[in-house]
Amino acid sequence: MPLTTPAGRPVRQPPAPPRVTVLDVVIPVHNEENDLDPCVRRLHRYLTETFPYEFRITVADNASVDATPQVAARLAAEFPAVRVVRLEEKGRGRALHAVWSRSEATVLAYMDVDLSTDLAGLLPLVAPLVSGHSDVAIGSRLARGSRVVRGPKREVISRGYNLILRGTLGVRFSDAQCGFKAIRADVAQRLLPLVQDTGWFFDTELLVLAQQAGLRIHEVPVDWVDDPDSRVDIARTALDDVRGIWRLGRALSSGRLPIGELRHDLGREPLTPGVPARLGGQLVRFAAVGVASTLAYLLLYALLRQGVPAQPANLVALLVTAIANTALNRRVTFGIRGSGGAVSHQAQGLLVFALGLGLTSGSLAVLAAAGGTGSHLVEITVLVCANLAATVLRFLLFRSWVFRSAR
Repeated sequence: MPLTTPAGRPVRQPPAPPRVTVLDVVIPVHNEENDLDPCVRRLHRYLTETFPYEFRITVADNASVDATPQVAARLAAEFPAVRVVRLEEKGRGRALHAVWSRSEATVLAYMDVDLSTDLAGLLPLVAPLVSGHSDVAIGSRLARGSRVVRGPKREVISRGYNLILRGTLGVRFSDAQCGFKAIRADVAQRLLPLVQDTGWFFDTELLVLAQQAGLRIHEVPVDWVDDPDSRVDIARTALDDVRGIWRLGRALSSGRLPIGELRHDLGREPLTPGVPARLGGQLVRFAAVGVASTLAYLLLYALLRQGVPAQPANLVALLVTAIANTALNRRVTFGIRGSGGAVSHQAQGLLVFALGLGLTSGSLAVLAAAGGTGSHLVEITVLVCANLAATVLRFLLFRSWVFRSAR
C-alpha cells in the first residue's frame, strides 16, 4: 500500500539506487559448443546460491566457428545475469583484456570453461578483493592444501614452468597458469595497458607486473582435476611462454616499463625508507646464483685437490667460478643485457674476487697454522663458512659499486 500524507496525498518515493555489479566472471571460449551450456548453468546456480552480491557471467567468444555463439545467445536470453561478447580474433589474453577493460564491475575474474577448478574456491578467491585486502587473487595448484588430479607430464611441465619463472623473473607466486584468477577493477585499469600478450602468457605477464608494482597477490589452494579432452597445444604454448619471458625480462631490465611510476600511482612505495623496492627480488636471484656458484666451486676444488695443494686449488676454483658468478649476476640478478660495460664489470668483479680470495685463503692459512689441514672435511667446512662471508660482501659491492651505474 503506498504511503500518503495526512492530507491524503501520496508520498513521492526516492528512486531506488542502481544495483552495482560487484563480480564479473569471464569465461573465454573458442569452439566450446558442448561444454559451454553445463558450465554456465553450474556457475550461475553456484553464484545465485552462495554469492551475496550482484554478479554477472560474461561469455567471451573468441571467433568460434561452431555452434558456440548460438549456445551463448540462448543462455543470455534465459539468464539476465549472463551476457555475451564476441571477438573476431582468437586469444585468451585478448578476450580478457577486451572484457575487463570495459567492465563496470568492482572485481573481475575468469575461469576456464571446463571447470577443472572446483567452484568452492571462488568465494575464497574474490573475498579478499571485495574487502580491499588484496589486489590480485590466483588459484594455485601448487600451494599447500591444494588437491590436484593430473598426469605426470602436465605436473612436470607446470612445476618446471614455475621454476623457470622464479629463476628468470624472480616471481614469488606459485602458479602462474591456473585458469582461475581475479583482480580488482581499479588495479586492472592500471595494469592492462602494459600487458602485451594476447594468448596464454597473458596471466604470467599480468602477475609479474602486479608483483613488480608491489601489489598484494592472494593465493588460494584449489581442488583441480585435469581435463582429458583439453585441446591446448603444449609445445606451442611452451614456446610462446619462453618468448614471453624473454620479452618481459628485457622490458623490465631495460626500464621500458614504468614500474616506478606505477608503484607511485598505486601507493606501493617501499615500506622502509631508503630500501629499494627491487631489493627483495635481487636478493632471491643473487642467492640462487650464489648457491649454484658455491656448488660449482666446491666440485671444482674437490677435483683439483686430488692432484694439487690446497692454495692453488682454491685459487683456480675461485677464479673460474668468480668470472661465471659475475656474468650470471650481471644478467640474472641485476638484469643487465648487452656487451656494454661487460669488461669493466668483470674487472671490478675480479677486485671483488680478490677480497673473497683473501677471506678464503686467509681461512686456509689460519687452519694450517692451527694444524687442522689433515682432513678434507674440515677444509670444506671452513671454506663454506668463508664463502658465506665472501658472498655477503660480494652482494653489497655488486649492488653499491659494480652495477650501480647500470641499475
